[in-house]
Amino acid sequence: MTALGQNLKINGDRLWDSLMEMAKIGPGVAGGNNRQTLTDEDAAGRALFQSWCEAAGCEMGLDQMGNMFARREGTDPEALPVYVGSHLDTQPTGGKYDGVLGVLAGLELIRSLNDMDIRTKHPIVVTNFTNEEGTRFAPAMLSSGVFAGIHTQDWAYAREDADGKTFGAEIERIGWRGDEVVGARKMHAFFELHIEQGPILEAEGKDIGVVTHGQGLSWTEVTITGKDAHTGSTPMPLRRNAGLAMARVLEAVDDIAMRHAPHAVGAAGHIDVYPNSRNVIPGKVVFTVDFRSPDLAVIQDMEARLTGFCNDLATAMNVEIAFEKVGGFDPVAFDVDCVDALRNAADRLGYSHQDIISGAGHDACWINRVAPTAMVMCPCVDGLSHNEAEEISKDWAEAGANVLLHAVVETAGIVA
Repeated sequence: MTALGQNLKINGDRLWDSLMEMAKIGPGVAGGNNRQTLTDEDAAGRALFQSWCEAAGCEMGLDQMGNMFARREGTDPEALPVYVGSHLDTQPTGGKYDGVLGVLAGLELIRSLNDMDIRTKHPIVVTNFTNEEGTRFAPAMLSSGVFAGIHTQDWAYAREDADGKTFGAEIERIGWRGDEVVGARKMHAFFELHIEQGPILEAEGKDIGVVTHGQGLSWTEVTITGKDAHTGSTPMPLRRNAGLAMARVLEAVDDIAMRHAPHAVGAAGHIDVYPNSRNVIPGKVVFTVDFRSPDLAVIQDMEARLTGFCNDLATAMNVEIAFEKVGGFDPVAFDVDCVDALRNAADRLGYSHQDIISGAGHDACWINRVAPTAMVMCPCVDGLSHNEAEEISKDWAEAGANVLLHAVVETAGIVA
């Protein structure tokens, strides 16, 4: 295998132009994108990606979940491919880079190898996983979850959007259901480039984040039932105020997460209040507590503390509190050799870097179950993501793609 040199780099201008061209499909209302999964806009983005891959000499594969696989052949047809990629779907008010950077950097990697006439022993496959965001069809990382055996395909096909349309019907409608059995492909390794979606790299002035772990996640739906009553005529001591009980739980969630600082986090997102009237004391509230940590024992401790606090609160406030675990996954430790390949690449190219933990879920978290996997991240401005104002610089994108290139090629093996 030929040694890798600093002159092995992607075409940064071409990568940036590709990002901007893809961003024209499914534009948002404030400069970002709305290209939700299995919409017509998603279909158009897929078609553009396929045309670019075929122009680069790749053969496109498509499985029954709509996962796309653009293959560049290696010199050894029996060698397992090195996979690289992410997702093209976006949030309803998403940015131009979340997920998309990882897919198009993989394409640029192949284009650059073609330009330099470099062959690898192992084939290289660029992947677009369907429905990573999980906005239209919950949960997130749905198709990579089916690929890794976390979910069944029938269950995934039955997921419904807000209008009652199913995943299975919509993938047929847009014409992107393939024949390939999901998960049948075997991988030598998988690499994913992603924007950080957090402020650490920018604040520390680092070019590259080498992701060693992914945070585990616990979603608990909490239902507090009191008694709805008139706000003006119900004496304070006689109230069974579910809204007030929720406020105290929310404060406790913050305190519980702070006890495990700096890596643990906690908050409540989705909140429904009933009857949600100006002059009625809330009789019922339903909300989801989101705890995350790279340490499973910490997640379990936070869950236990939440349950204990709520049980005591229920007695003190004369309300009923019920819990339902509605989602989650264990923390992820990425493959040591793949992580080392990313660190070596950053060192070789002279980029400043640091180890980081991913606070968000990514397709790599599921693929890590079936193949050696690692992630590399580039900074994003103010750590802002899942927002149309999401922004990165061309230099950051190029640095991340160059590290990806070196790690993938080192793993795939240059043939002299």
